[in-house]
Amino acid sequence: MSVSRSRVVDLMKVQCRIFSSIFNPTGQRLGNKILRQRLRGPTVAAYYPRRIATFKDLQKEYKAFEMYDETEEDRLESIQIAKSRGKGAPTKKRTAAESKKNKGKKK
Repeated sequence: MSVSRSRVVDLMKVQCRIFSSIFNPTGQRLGNKILRQRLRGPTVAAYYPRRIATFKDLQKEYKAFEMYDETEEDRLESIQIAKSRGKGAPTKKRTAAESKKNKGKKK
């Protein structure tokens, strides 16, 4: 007792309609697996904390007031100390000629 191919295809169509799935008898890659997945945007947005006001934001908003940022002053001071010891960041080259001129030199 063999069932004809057309009856099997009809059965698959009805099955897909009942269970609201995609009828794809040829097995083509349609991307339905990806489209059925949950959206990741809300999860990613909830993972990162919302941005709160920083000291720099307050300085920009209230330019008339003199404000002292202790952490920024400490950072600048440590950079000055490193530069005085010769451990600072190298100077950037402004033109292509400068970078070519100093390419072969080593200190």
